[in-house]
Amino acid sequence: MNKIELLAPAGDLEKLKIAVDYGADAVYFGGELFSLRAGAGNLSLPEIQEGVEYAHARGVRCHMTLNIIAHNEDLKPLEEYVQSLRDIPIDAFIVSDPSVIRIIKRQMPQAVIHLSTQANTTNYMTASLWHDFGVKRIVLARELTLEEIKEIREHTPSDLELEAFGHGAMCISYSGRCLLSNFMTGRDANRGACAHPCRYKYRLEEEKRPGEYWPVDEDDRGTYIFNSKDLCMIQHIPELVESGICSIKIEGRMKSIFYIAHVIKAYRRALDAYYADPDGYVFDEAIFSEMCKASHREFTTGFYFHKPGAEDQNYLTSAYTREYSFVGLVKDYDPDTGIATIEQRNKFSVGDEIEVFGPTGEYFTQKIEAMTDEEGESIFSAPHPQQMLYIKMNQPVCQSYMLRKEK
Repeated sequence: MNKIELLAPAGDLEKLKIAVDYGADAVYFGGELFSLRAGAGNLSLPEIQEGVEYAHARGVRCHMTLNIIAHNEDLKPLEEYVQSLRDIPIDAFIVSDPSVIRIIKRQMPQAVIHLSTQANTTNYMTASLWHDFGVKRIVLARELTLEEIKEIREHTPSDLELEAFGHGAMCISYSGRCLLSNFMTGRDANRGACAHPCRYKYRLEEEKRPGEYWPVDEDDRGTYIFNSKDLCMIQHIPELVESGICSIKIEGRMKSIFYIAHVIKAYRRALDAYYADPDGYVFDEAIFSEMCKASHREFTTGFYFHKPGAEDQNYLTSAYTREYSFVGLVKDYDPDTGIATIEQRNKFSVGDEIEVFGPTGEYFTQKIEAMTDEEGESIFSAPHPQQMLYIKMNQPVCQSYMLRKEK
């Protein structure tokens, strides 16, 4: 049985390594230029090289996004940028603009091309057309049902791969082709600089009554009329497998390593459990509960089962549920002393009850009895982000383990 790929976001080098450590089969990332997540950290050329080496050494594939809608002024610098990537063994390029495909193929004739969801592929004739142009994989539009995906699979060449989003933020615009950001802020969403106006708070103003505002609905806090819930298909792994896709894509290049660790580990566990016993598979709700300890909005299954209605929008707030704080990342561990070197990420203190979790297994809970700083001095609390702390752990840990604290 061919197993579905778990494709994880990597907004910077640290996130790439965390995604690899926590169970991704492949990662996707952008460089410092020509990616649709200009607000993410993204990777410099040396970091791309290091990230690809790190992933490949652990059997993980690397997909690079070059998915802007290119303007004339982008073409020459894009060609120069692609030339600088030729010696890095990137497994695939995710693109949406035919000009970018042409530029990549000029520089690297053997390059593997994946078509971005920005290209809005919603039917099998379009998918087959892109296959004729040399595209190996289609990242399907988010607006498709599972039945439509099955039909695309049935009517396209067997060597054309299909990828679909399984988790993360949903864009209110058709497959992300939004003009609001450009009109309202001058930041072009289709060139990587989206200002997320879909999450703004909107009210109604009548032309002859300037300065008088009414909420669009009856709630006096206003309304977020464009604000979607977050996509989540972790409870529907069998349906995704049966649809014929080869890859489940997790959205989130601008999310934290804390988020990436929780979501990737959860989907890894769910996929592994399914493939261990497809006929007897029952989703473990404990996986969902653990995943929800990372920040998230309310969840929806998007278009997969039905056309979304009012229940799939969130009209009251764009806020996230954040019940846990990410307080530390394990950088080193001495098994002889049980002392872990912790890079602090948020404030915590002696006496706090924390949860410690890693790429595999269950989390464990312990009380912070004592901690020291880099000078070996005992300290009560750690108010300054990213300083190194030394804490005796109740159980063995490894690099990339994380500490969280309930709020």
